[in-house]
Amino acid sequence: MAHEADALRPETVALDALIKATVAKVRAQGDSSSPDTMLFMGNWHQAVPSLVIQDPVLEPVDKLVWMVIMLHARETGGRTAFPDYDTIAAKTNVSSTSTVSRAIAILRLTRWLTLCARVRQKSGRFTGNVYILHDEPLPLVDALYLDEAYMAFVTQSQEHHHARVRRVAQAVLESLDKDIQEGACLGRQESTIERRLQAVKQLSDTSENQGKTGRYFTFHAATIGNLKKSSDASTSVKSAHDQNSKAEKNEHYGSGCSSNYKKTTTTTTTQNTNDEEKAFSESIESPSSTKPILVYPPRLSENQKHLADRYLAMIDPDDRQSVLDELQGRLESEQKGMKPVYDELRFLHSLCKAAQQGEFVPNLGIKVAEARQDRLHHAPPPESEEQKNKAAEERARNQAYGLEQLAKLRASLNMDK
Repeated sequence: MAHEADALRPETVALDALIKATVAKVRAQGDSSSPDTMLFMGNWHQAVPSLVIQDPVLEPVDKLVWMVIMLHARETGGRTAFPDYDTIAAKTNVSSTSTVSRAIAILRLTRWLTLCARVRQKSGRFTGNVYILHDEPLPLVDALYLDEAYMAFVTQSQEHHHARVRRVAQAVLESLDKDIQEGACLGRQESTIERRLQAVKQLSDTSENQGKTGRYFTFHAATIGNLKKSSDASTSVKSAHDQNSKAEKNEHYGSGCSSNYKKTTTTTTTQNTNDEEKAFSESIESPSSTKPILVYPPRLSENQKHLADRYLAMIDPDDRQSVLDELQGRLESEQKGMKPVYDELRFLHSLCKAAQQGEFVPNLGIKVAEARQDRLHHAPPPESEEQKNKAAEERARNQAYGLEQLAKLRASLNMDK
């Protein structure tokens, strides 16, 4: 035995000693219900945020894509080229770049990844994007500031060709609507510690209220529950469809009537099963169903306009332009000495709540509406075809005259020789 011990590597002898010490420690505990014990031997490698591993919305491939992007950044430095889809697919052992594209879309929707700039040369030629990878989902207010097209991307993703991207985008918007329903301001600054505590509590919650209260960063707990149900339903429908297809094929082939085989397609529609969310969605119109063309204050960004639509969905369509005019009037009053409005969405939210309760009375917006009507009435009439032709002839004469004068100047300077 001594000879065998001498032949072993010192690492193996040390491991044997560690195992014996672990066994003794487990025996000393005397708890038969304790789980199995595990030892890790080897070098500790790159650290990965536990929240990525435990994220209840991301699928395994989404988490793996996040990790590969992070590893690529660590290997080449914090400021580096974003890996292309082929590189990510090769490192994740994913056979399709479309799967990588879907994962990146979901990471952007859930705000683990931010597209913060599109780089173009002076000629206008597109050269690439600038991304930021986060160690936890970015707060909404920060995402709106860094990604000017975030809300447009979320809205457009509802029409994505992949069903999971559509469901996640809808879940993001449902969580925003729930925030509005609860009276929260979407543009508020969130406490980092509070956000993390909420996320950890949601992950560790095993009570009966799990999936009903709380939130995990971007998503409300109820929204996560509905998202999981829709995913499970989609998976079960797909499985049933595959089984039915196989059964149908076997039946027709067995009867010798292969010409009667008919391909079947199953379509499912998922509904929000949360009664509170359903009541809220029925009490307001969808922002996309707003028929009148609204005039927004020029100061609102594109992201703010998308969020404004969700606030305006709370109130009667006839009041929406008046509320926007009131906001514009309040912003214009800053030039007359009134206190600046630092959070346009918060002010808009207060106007919408007043309109919802029947307490909204137009004031500063009256002059804004009157000025818009005056501009419409005094707008110059559109040019006729004859006027357009005369303007084109005048431009041509001016151009010809300019070329003639340039030719004379070149001749006087002997530049044509």
